[in-house]
Amino acid sequence: MEARDLNDDLDQVLITAEQIDSRLTELAAQIDGEYEGKEPLLVGVLRGAAMVMANLALKMRSPIQMDWMAVSSYGSGTKSSGVVRILKDLDTDLVGRDVIIVEDIIDSGLTLSWLKANLESRGPNSVKIVTLLRKPDAAKVKLDVDYVGFDLPNEFLVGYGLDYAERYRNLDCIGTLAPHVYGG
Repeated sequence: MEARDLNDDLDQVLITAEQIDSRLTELAAQIDGEYEGKEPLLVGVLRGAAMVMANLALKMRSPIQMDWMAVSSYGSGTKSSGVVRILKDLDTDLVGRDVIIVEDIIDSGLTLSWLKANLESRGPNSVKIVTLLRKPDAAKVKLDVDYVGFDLPNEFLVGYGLDYAERYRNLDCIGTLAPHVYGG
């Protein structure tokens, strides 16, 4: 879905499809360089990271494995509740593995901080984080993020996996919704 398909639901496009594609290519090359001779496990955080993980993986030259987790801290709102629940756990044993958590966006960092600690407790060789988007002004915890696509202002965003009430995930760009969509 392209921005023009949304009529007046989209207020502003912040990152185009072309910019996303270019940045994911750069991130894949950087990760490939750091994991040469290794086979990292990409752990996607459902549902938002599906687009990022799929397209990042396609651009990587390293052999990889993939697994998925689903965690929730949002419900159907626009702000994190801070309470993390595992909805789907990994199928892969992490002992001795090099793990890369793949995220679509980091807001407060609370959920991801919890998730990183959880995965580190499972005996991996390393745990790193790659995210397409980060909102530095929204951070509530210090979190080392190894690979960042774009830093953005603290606004509610949709597109490229990011949703509002499960809509707009298939938008090929990142943007902000018009206030009439969410009653803002």
